[in-house]
Amino acid sequence: MGDWLLSLVGTPEGARLATLLALTSAMAHAVFGALQKGAHDPWLTRGSIDLWLAGLSAPVALFFVNWPSGLMWPILLGAVAIHFLYKLAMALAYTKAAFTVVYPVVRGTGPVVTVFAAMLLFDENYTAMQWLGVACLSGGILLLALRNLSEETIDLRALKIGLGWALAGGLMVAVYTTYDAWAIRLSGDPFSFLAWFFFLTALDFPLIAWLRYRRMAHRPVPAPLLLRGLAGALIAYISFGGVMIATLVGKVGEAAVLRETSTVFAAFIGWFILKERVGPRKLALMILIALGAVIVEFGRKGG
Repeated sequence: MGDWLLSLVGTPEGARLATLLALTSAMAHAVFGALQKGAHDPWLTRGSIDLWLAGLSAPVALFFVNWPSGLMWPILLGAVAIHFLYKLAMALAYTKAAFTVVYPVVRGTGPVVTVFAAMLLFDENYTAMQWLGVACLSGGILLLALRNLSEETIDLRALKIGLGWALAGGLMVAVYTTYDAWAIRLSGDPFSFLAWFFFLTALDFPLIAWLRYRRMAHRPVPAPLLLRGLAGALIAYISFGGVMIATLVGKVGEAAVLRETSTVFAAFIGWFILKERVGPRKLALMILIALGAVIVEFGRKGG
């Protein structure tokens, strides 16, 4: 199947598959973000997710796919470092601010940086219409964050710290999207790369979560936390694996932009599940975000 994916690179069929995968990844990532911010401490939730990711990925990586070549080991370790910084920024941001504030800031800062990086590193080109779509999508996301911010009543200092970490998380999204796209292309064996990626990048937060859990005065019951972690791990395969395959068979920048429609899905999750208020202005901004993604997709030359 890896050979089939590689045969789609640069083809119209690959572009269509990339679009489907990026949008599926967007929906999955919104659920993933809500899981980390939900009922439990964000550090514990992420630790539980990574515990399951490591446990489920280990036998596949160790026994069913090819081991990385000598060159891929430092590349995978680079991915471990980059994703650790991303997860750290997200946990700190979720600790300080609301999901509907943090999530749009993170997702809104990533696409423009990723598109520029894709132009420089992968020699990708974008039409004026696609740039208009990027502007609509990122602008709508950041305006949604500002709208949510105006409704916050928590401590101002905590909110500023949360926004700072959210911006850092957004920059790390651009870094890991570009880096992972480069790494999976270089690997020549996408499924082996993904198996090792999920295994190695999941080894850090279970330890951090365990140390945090031991220091808690009131420890949560483990079973619901572990169940949430299992759900998050299964969603992570779709979210992160889907977008990486999308950047392999399609354009990196387009996949990154389309994935940020996750903000629309996140807004609905915040509205219906987390019971956070959504009014007509937010709905209008969500439409603007979705419109931006549509413009990016159909503004493609020959699209």
